[in-house]
Amino acid sequence: MAQQENRLDQKKVSCSICLDLLKEPVTIPCGHNYCMNCIKSHWDGEDENQIYSCPVCRQTFALRPVLVKNTMLEELVEELKKTGLQAAPADHCYAGDEDVACDFCTGRKLKALESCLQCVASYCEKHLQPHYESPAFKKHKLVEPSKKLQESMCSRHDEVKKLFCRTDQQCICYLCPMDDHKGHKTVLAAAERTARQKELEGSRLNIQQGIQDREKEVKLLQQEVEAINGSADKAVEDSEKTFTELIRLMEKRSSDVKQQLRSKQETEVSRVQDLQEKLEQEIRELKRRDAELQKLSHAEDHTHFLLNYPSLLPLSVSKHSSSIKVRPLRYFQDVTAAVSEVRDKLQDVLKKTWTNISLMVSEVDVLLPPPEPKTRAEFLKYSRDITLDPNTANTQLLLTEEGRKATFTSQRQIYSSHPDRFTKWPQVLSKESLTGRCYWEVELRGGGVFVAVAYKNISRAGVWEECLFGVNDKSWTLYSDINSYTFWYNNIKTPVSGPRSSRVGVYLDHDAGILSFYSVSETMTLLHRVLTTFTQPLHAGLRFDLVSSGGTAEFCNLKLTEVV
Repeated sequence: MAQQENRLDQKKVSCSICLDLLKEPVTIPCGHNYCMNCIKSHWDGEDENQIYSCPVCRQTFALRPVLVKNTMLEELVEELKKTGLQAAPADHCYAGDEDVACDFCTGRKLKALESCLQCVASYCEKHLQPHYESPAFKKHKLVEPSKKLQESMCSRHDEVKKLFCRTDQQCICYLCPMDDHKGHKTVLAAAERTARQKELEGSRLNIQQGIQDREKEVKLLQQEVEAINGSADKAVEDSEKTFTELIRLMEKRSSDVKQQLRSKQETEVSRVQDLQEKLEQEIRELKRRDAELQKLSHAEDHTHFLLNYPSLLPLSVSKHSSSIKVRPLRYFQDVTAAVSEVRDKLQDVLKKTWTNISLMVSEVDVLLPPPEPKTRAEFLKYSRDITLDPNTANTQLLLTEEGRKATFTSQRQIYSSHPDRFTKWPQVLSKESLTGRCYWEVELRGGGVFVAVAYKNISRAGVWEECLFGVNDKSWTLYSDINSYTFWYNNIKTPVSGPRSSRVGVYLDHDAGILSFYSVSETMTLLHRVLTTFTQPLHAGLRFDLVSSGGTAEFCNLKLTEVV
């Protein structure tokens, strides 16, 4: 434990440059401590750039700090010297299996602080000092410690690879062009790195744009899921309510029929029972008279018979039975038939409507944006004829070829006054309003042309932010010059990488919110894609760079291409 405490004390009073105990210790503004001569020598080497840094934390100082001796540290150093201890690196300063070791340390090696591409070697803090102090190392390139320094050495000539062979796409040394790479196209590796760094940044921008586009798509899909769930829940609720109302209506109609039947049943039964009671009364009277007549017929006294006979003459018997027709179980069959007919008709209606309902449910289709066409033939299925509207053309644009071609000219054209005309900038819109899925191509000559789409209500005059294609939220445009492409929207410029071509294809899926620009040659290469929500119909447009006088842009007649 005492040894660890001593080592801790020694580290506090050790110089990070010479790794020895501090001599005339000074503390610089960032708080690190050095020998006065060590930090002076280090900053003397930085005088040329007039930026002074701390070797440990790399903090820079615009003005060279004034060095003042730290007396407390000096006393601590003197106390340690009296104990006979010498400063030693802490264990964590030594290189492990995963660390880059100093190539110049003997015995147990320290961790490398930096690697030198010119020396092809790695250095600890102590052995790195000559690179800071000696003018001979001023131009050496120091990088983070690396175990792959040998990759920068030519295995054939044992020289640093400072060139890049574009023919073979590999790094080479300055001797390689004399034999294996003779006659090849070579450039400095640094120059190739710079060029490819630009491509890398362009690729990163495209990837970042892709991430943003997909995040936007994910958000739209989440909204779509919420909309689907909400719509389905509402449909289920409304359907249940409708069928409940229908069931209640059927129950009411059933109750009404039942009530009417029972009422009619009671009336008819009462009528029949009244008639039955009357007939039974007549039967009783007739039976009584028949009994009296029978008794008289047996009388022996002729006088008694003749005197009573007139009073016992037979009653007139009504013939009710002839008007009564019994129809067992058939009194309400017509009602049953009528109800059955209603049932059959209702079943037919439900069958037909159920088929329609099922068809409607099956046709509910939550479509993702339809896939874009892949081949030019597929794109041509959506081709649209585009003609330029002369009423929108700036006076520096000459329209020819039946309104398909625009040329930027220094000679102003004589056009009539019109409220749709762009008065300040050399640009023009199409006559056609574009919705749905559309595709068109523009042939460019001379460079400096913006291939655009815009809402019709974009301003025609005023400040440039209001009316210039690409610098507001009402227009989208791809700028094409001789060497590169750039996409503009709302005054944000995005570098676009892709093969150069004189022809640019534009694909629009208005409903899905897709706008894509393509480089058209033997194949089609996507240059840039926009995913958004279009709130109005769009119009194709052209805008010319102010320095591109003589440049032309022509909308191609793709119908002829399809025929061919």
